Amino acid sequence: MTTSPRTAVPAPRWVTFFNPIAKRLLGVGVPLGYNGLLTIRGRKTGEPRTTPIAIIDVDGRRWVWSPWGEVHWVQNIRAAGRAKVTVRGQTEDVRAAELDETERLRFFRDVLRPVAHDMTFGTQFIKYVDGVDVDDPLDASHGRPVFELLPLA
Repeated sequence: MTTSPRTAVPAPRWVTFFNPIAKRLLGVGVPLGYNGLLTIRGRKTGEPRTTPIAIIDVDGRRWVWSPWGEVHWVQNIRAAGRAKVTVRGQTEDVRAAELDETERLRFFRDVLRPVAHDMTFGTQFIKYVDGVDVDDPLDASHGRPVFELLPLA
């Protein structure tokens, strides 16, 4: 678990503006890079909540991370421990395992940084859109929850 405060913080305004557009496009199967839909039961209402999110898929392993810390989907997935992932029209039930501090550092250093460097303007995108410098994995790992998505057996 992270040591971040448990009060949900809002995502930047531009995220709340673009999310409904991305959600519709992803919902009909339009490929948008690493993005997919994450559906989690709300921790208060129990109702399913769906959010577009980058799903980092490397060598058959998948992760999601929150550039803005304790947003609502983070608190929901932590409480539920599972979710539905939809990518290009394919939906799968998954278990979410939150990474500890050491594992988060490894994720930013060994997974996200190489992925960002392989994408055209990837490091710049993550730095200016998400506010995260993947070339400083130690700083990037602080206060940013990361979950590995594991298939339900």
